[in-house]
Amino acid sequence: MATPEEITNTARFSVENIGGIDEAELDISPGVTILSGKNATNRTSFLQSIMAAMGSRQATLKGDADEGSVTFEYEDEVYERTLKRTGDSIQFSGEGYLDDSEVADLFAFLLETNEARQSVARGDDLRDVIMRPVDTEAIKEEIRRLEQEKDDINDELANIESRKRDLPDLEQERNSLREQIAEKRDELAAKEEEIDESSHDIQESRREQEKLEERLDDLRSTRSDLESLRQRIESREESIRSLKQERSELEDELEELPETPMGDMDHLESEIERLREQRQSINNDISDLQSLIQYNEERLESEDYEVLGSIEGEAEAEDANGSVTEQLLDGDDETVVCWTCGSSVERDQIEETVDRLQRLREEKLNELSEIKDDLEDLKSDKREAEQKQRRREEVERKLADVESELEQRTEQVDSLKDQREELTEEVEELESAVEELESEDFEDILELHREANQLEFDIDRLESDLDDVSEEIEEIEEMVERADDLREERDELVDELTDKRTKVGQIETEAVEAFNEHMDAVLDILGYENLDRIWIERIERTVREGRRKVDKSAFELHIVRSTENGAAYEDTIDHLSESEREVVGLIFALAGYLVHDLHETVPFMLLDSLEAIDADRIAALVDYFADAAEFLVIALLEEDAQALDDDYTRVTTI
Repeated sequence: MATPEEITNTARFSVENIGGIDEAELDISPGVTILSGKNATNRTSFLQSIMAAMGSRQATLKGDADEGSVTFEYEDEVYERTLKRTGDSIQFSGEGYLDDSEVADLFAFLLETNEARQSVARGDDLRDVIMRPVDTEAIKEEIRRLEQEKDDINDELANIESRKRDLPDLEQERNSLREQIAEKRDELAAKEEEIDESSHDIQESRREQEKLEERLDDLRSTRSDLESLRQRIESREESIRSLKQERSELEDELEELPETPMGDMDHLESEIERLREQRQSINNDISDLQSLIQYNEERLESEDYEVLGSIEGEAEAEDANGSVTEQLLDGDDETVVCWTCGSSVERDQIEETVDRLQRLREEKLNELSEIKDDLEDLKSDKREAEQKQRRREEVERKLADVESELEQRTEQVDSLKDQREELTEEVEELESAVEELESEDFEDILELHREANQLEFDIDRLESDLDDVSEEIEEIEEMVERADDLREERDELVDELTDKRTKVGQIETEAVEAFNEHMDAVLDILGYENLDRIWIERIERTVREGRRKVDKSAFELHIVRSTENGAAYEDTIDHLSESEREVVGLIFALAGYLVHDLHETVPFMLLDSLEAIDADRIAALVDYFADAAEFLVIALLEEDAQALDDDYTRVTTI
């Protein structure tokens, strides 16, 4: 009796016009489900329906239908996808279980045409297949961003260390300024006492003295303003020199960044779009070819070949004869009735046609691989051009800002210099006025006032310098306090960088380890004669990437056999039997399934076209794969299904 949890997790499918299915409804329970039956009994079509429900585009419409659908009910959610025929292609709409089925198509849906399975037999770049779902360009971009952040922090820390070394001199300067201010104040106090004593002797000239003191006060204040103005001019001129240096550097960089013509970008975009359309077209061709190949192979392998009387009489023929078509075998094992034109043809001719279709599909796959490489090269060129153009625009903006700031600062300096000239003239006028008020009676007292004014001016200047030094010291001390946080932030960035830099290598290593581990275990279980070990070695090769040569990881497949006297030797994939190649392909797909954690996101793993493997080994393989996914659904011939565990769920009618 099923447990409540099993009932809740049961997956329900309603299928219409997919593959060879007219209509079908089927519930799949968690665990292993075996779809058993003869050829042409819609087992593969149902697997395609599951794939379509998951979000895959690798499903076909029934030959006489323009529209099909699959509804998938699972965990209180309903997903529905529709297939429509539009010309030579099929359009998919609706919501599938997965937002993107690319990884599942590679490593979970292991039908005969599954690329991960086929890549082993074709001798493809296994590393490329495993790493295809990994967005290496995004990882590189993230690494560049993290490196820039780390460099910025290093620059800031270096600046802090440099400023920190200035602290002892600044503190010494601050103490010196405090001492000078104290000395000046003492001198001023003494000078004021001296002025007071002198003032007692000239009470009768108080009015003239007050006027003189007023002029002296004005003179002291104006001189102070003039000194402040000079300092502001020096500061602005220093900033102008810095801005000019920055402008020169930006202009140099701008010369090294030629502007990308819009025509070049438009050409790149149009080429990328053209290749995408070509890739989509070839994908559709491959899908159509595979459907045609699969249909013909199933018809050739079927025990009873029948010819359709007519589309309208299809249902009647099925009721009357128990079959959809009439016998294709026309009393002669060497001829069959062609199910496309109705004429008798040599069986070898149909088989040769199927072979030609398979070769054409291989050519299309190779063409698709070349287009993908060209597309990646063009995308790389476009990204590089866009980065240069963005940098050029950024430099141009900065250059414009610097020019604007330079113009503003220059205007400020010109204005300050005009003010300086005015103040200089004012000082000269005040000095002349003071000189006119001077007389022999006031000569000593005037000199005392001048000295007092100078002392007050010196004190103001020293106090201003002291404020600047104290502010700088506080700023450095705050920076020093922030240094620990920056170092901690840098350590976190270094850890993240290490993780990003090693992520690709980790995935490659995990894939190799997973394949080797499971391959060793499966070979022990299946007991192939004269086959000691099959394993993958991760190596570095120099390859061409676009217009450059780079070092790139590669997976090298090793096959070790032994002679009758026990001597080991290395063989090639070409010398493996069909059964052995199928097993290697399945284990490679399982490695990808595990490395990309598909058990967490894809509830279904599908197996089909295992006829090249004998029944006992199929049973052992299914047992080995049983725990990989929540649902493991396998399409098998009746005789192969008999060797499997009786506890597995079996479906004989779809």
